Amino acid sequence: MAADADLDLVEVAPNSKPPVAKIMDFGKFKYEAAQKQKEARRNQANTVLKEVRFRLKIDKHDYETKTKRAVGFLAQGDKVKAMILFRGREQSRPEMGVRLLQQFAEDIAEFGTVESRPRIDGRNMVMVITPVKNKSEAKAELNARRAEEKAIRKADKAAGSAPAGE
Repeated sequence: MAADADLDLVEVAPNSKPPVAKIMDFGKFKYEAAQKQKEARRNQANTVLKEVRFRLKIDKHDYETKTKRAVGFLAQGDKVKAMILFRGREQSRPEMGVRLLQQFAEDIAEFGTVESRPRIDGRNMVMVITPVKNKSEAKAELNARRAEEKAIRKADKAAGSAPAGE
């Protein structure tokens, strides 16, 4: 039948019982499989660990700026490492650092969850926050938003170039 149709007999699932074979163009099949693999590689994303550094006596506005930055990282699907730098006598007050990091975790709770509780690492106190969305979901969402905006711009451009007398 494959020879009559000028196509190839391709074994699709050799391990199944009974083995599955299809009549198709083998070159086209190989090309489509390569395209699927390429698309999967492009959509695969590695999670990156981004860092946000605080001082213990951080001003309210500076804290809000750092929080916004961390929210941006989490929205992109990256992990955030919140670090408080202790200097001098501040090292004798680790409970204040814990309080600040807990406040930070509460402020960004809708975008990420705490992966590791605050712990002291030398002169620093560190906490890691994991995003709610993984990297590939965030990337797919961003691509969809961009495509939507592009379609809107294209529609606006088409509407703007229509003759004025109609």
